[in-house]
Amino acid sequence: MRILLLFITTLVSFASFSQKREVNFFIEKALLNTALLDDLNNQSSSLSIDSLLYKANLKPQLNANLFANYAPVINNYGYDTAISNGQNVSGLVSFSQKIFGKSQKNNQLGAITLLKGKIDINKKITKNDITKAIRLQYIVAFSDNNQFLNLQKQFGLLNSELEILKKFTQKSIYKQTDYLLFLSTVKQQELILLQMKYQFENDLGILNYLSGTNEKPTIILIEPQIELKQLVNSEHSIYNQQFEIDSLSIENQKHNIANNYKPSLLLLADAGYNSTLTGQYYKNFGNSVGVNLSIPIYDGNQRKLQITKNKLASETNSAYKKQFERQFKQQQEQLVLKLSQNEMINEQLQTQLKINKTLLDAFNKLLVTGNAIIPDFVIALGNSLSITNAIAQNNTERLLLINELNYWNTNEK
Repeated sequence: MRILLLFITTLVSFASFSQKREVNFFIEKALLNTALLDDLNNQSSSLSIDSLLYKANLKPQLNANLFANYAPVINNYGYDTAISNGQNVSGLVSFSQKIFGKSQKNNQLGAITLLKGKIDINKKITKNDITKAIRLQYIVAFSDNNQFLNLQKQFGLLNSELEILKKFTQKSIYKQTDYLLFLSTVKQQELILLQMKYQFENDLGILNYLSGTNEKPTIILIEPQIELKQLVNSEHSIYNQQFEIDSLSIENQKHNIANNYKPSLLLLADAGYNSTLTGQYYKNFGNSVGVNLSIPIYDGNQRKLQITKNKLASETNSAYKKQFERQFKQQQEQLVLKLSQNEMINEQLQTQLKINKTLLDAFNKLLVTGNAIIPDFVIALGNSLSITNAIAQNNTERLLLINELNYWNTNEK
């Protein structure tokens, strides 16, 4: 008894110094350690820079150009001076300005904004995927650890009953075979306890791997408080946003096709020095202005083909959106049904547990009076362990179902 009390005291003391961890700790670590989120953040920042680059490209462009060329003619051998001018020196500052309509500017900037929006949606989806995966693994690890602790308590009770049975067997109140049968049950329970311990350690290792942590099996996992979110319609789900932004991108591309067939105008100007260094070269300072107007006339029917491709892309996006809405509703209904079934099974298991507890209490009383039928007692113990295990698994399934439902019902905010 002293050894048992010392063991319990040691466990309590050890538990008081163990570090407690909750599911949000692992989620935060996973979000921090995921390279994909860093990649998406950098892509979003890069697109912001692309928007600034495009705006900068719309501003007047100034360039300074210096050019010097000498083509000697020796003994009447050399380039034709009518072509080469013999020598040429120029120092010019050139100016160019692209003339765009407002719709063209807005269309190009809109395309960049839509790409950035798509990345932002991918960030939300990635975070939701990570949160779901970490919660799932945390639930599994917590359930294993919780089941291990429950089995540990039952194992302690079985050992106490085994000691009682051993004393009665020594007094020939119970048969030796009764004792060995009960001992075999205790040893089986000991093996299950060891397997559950290893199972928890393995599942914790997977949780560490997913979240980028290195927590030890000595930690205490706090029971996850996962509340069921309010169910949302498919159009309010973050997964529906990707179809909406794809639709906007296709519409933007449609306008872009039209803009590509509008006339384009480029204003040109330069000023500086340009001379062949012959004659009055000191007077060759000047300037020039010009325009470059481009009007599309015929491109081999490419515009019509591009419009057809754009229409096909729109039809494809609509088909995927309809499929998503249909499957979203079916998935939601199926998960809600499973959750309802889980609650009904839990009620049945709790009823069985109460009946079995009453039976075990009766067997414990018979045991100390020497009137217990050990084979029946062992069967009752086996039933108790099975019911307890079924309740633990059912509770794990309930948490996993809530986690899955919350995953799909993450709204667009």
